[in-house]
Amino acid sequence: MKATAFWTVAAGRGELREETVAAPGPGEVLVRTVASGVSRGTERLVWQGRVPPSQHQAMRAPLQRGEFPFPVKYGYCAVGVVEAGPAPLLGRRVFCLHPHQDRFVAPAALCHPVPDTVPDHRAVLAANMETAVNVLWDAVPRIGERALVIGAGVVGLLCAYLLARIPGLDLTVCDPDEQRATVAATLGARFARPEEAPRDCDLLIHASATEEGLRRALLHAGFEARIVEASWFGDREPALPLGEAFHARRLSLVSSQVSAVAAPMRARRTHAERLALALALLGEDSRLDALLGPSVPFKELPDAMGRLLEPAAPGRPAPLCPVITY
Repeated sequence: MKATAFWTVAAGRGELREETVAAPGPGEVLVRTVASGVSRGTERLVWQGRVPPSQHQAMRAPLQRGEFPFPVKYGYCAVGVVEAGPAPLLGRRVFCLHPHQDRFVAPAALCHPVPDTVPDHRAVLAANMETAVNVLWDAVPRIGERALVIGAGVVGLLCAYLLARIPGLDLTVCDPDEQRATVAATLGARFARPEEAPRDCDLLIHASATEEGLRRALLHAGFEARIVEASWFGDREPALPLGEAFHARRLSLVSSQVSAVAAPMRARRTHAERLALALALLGEDSRLDALLGPSVPFKELPDAMGRLLEPAAPGRPAPLCPVITY
């Protein structure tokens, strides 16, 4: 049958392309897409052609087609209904790490059942929630710590949402966009502008993907604090003041990346178990819907993608997780 997929064909330019989808073979499923999410940080780098050559292989989405920089079919937040394939999945809603496409065939092992408690639109957050789970596994938060999340994007806010569930944790989210304050409060976190954020923190999660944000993490870290770097800079090279109090305060700066299960849980949980946990967490709280929107019809995506990926500007708030409807 025929399917339509979104391709990025040049810097800042996308198009819909028709392609033939073969019948699913053994161990495969045919999925009719219901919704997909735009992961603004990563997809902005792809949209702008800023994936460094050294990271072309590491940055590949599991079911990507094409090669970086262009043309490339990229994305990893698809929710749909299985129309053909193994009986246990037939007719069920699944989440799959697939690019934006109205129908696709994928290995059944990469299609994870969506719990009945999770609505379609919220299920697109599964990949971001899985990242947040992995960040917290890397961070190993402790009861009573002073925690600071820098960057109130989707991943930063999901990290804050999980941290807010820990008893006695003193939690603040900071971001220069004051319009994120309402969402942070909805998810149970105190909000502060960067210059107002608390100092002497024990645990800091950096998710702003900016040099300024990472430098602020170093500035606000207390003695022997742990800084977990959850963002990715693409082809940029941030300059950090590691010659000041970095050594005297015995700070730890570690990266967290979702392609590997975090070390504290690697011997205990598989990738599939981590994603199943992320999906289950999405079913517990409708407050997470504050992260979603706007909704854009799939046929309008080529014209809308640039706008959806623009950073915030005066009078123009940036969306968190745009939802593509099919």
